[in-house]
Amino acid sequence: MAAVCQVTGAVPGFGHNISHSHRRTKRRFDPNIQKKTYFVPSLGRKVTLTLSVKGIKVIDARGIEAVVADLQKRGVKF
Repeated sequence: MAAVCQVTGAVPGFGHNISHSHRRTKRRFDPNIQKKTYFVPSLGRKVTLTLSVKGIKVIDARGIEAVVADLQKRGVKF
């Protein structure tokens, strides 16, 4: 599963692990991605979205109907 939020567009960040001796190795900072299922009354069905926790908070604040309408405008398949 790709670590990308469908609502906020959060993607992994990259950086380094730094050891005690200050050697650097590549690492990846993944967003907290969750699969969440919502019932959308306007579509009359359930929709499963891949969301970061920030995306879940956006849905709680704006409502699933508004978020799904924005996703449809952008052409996101779900």
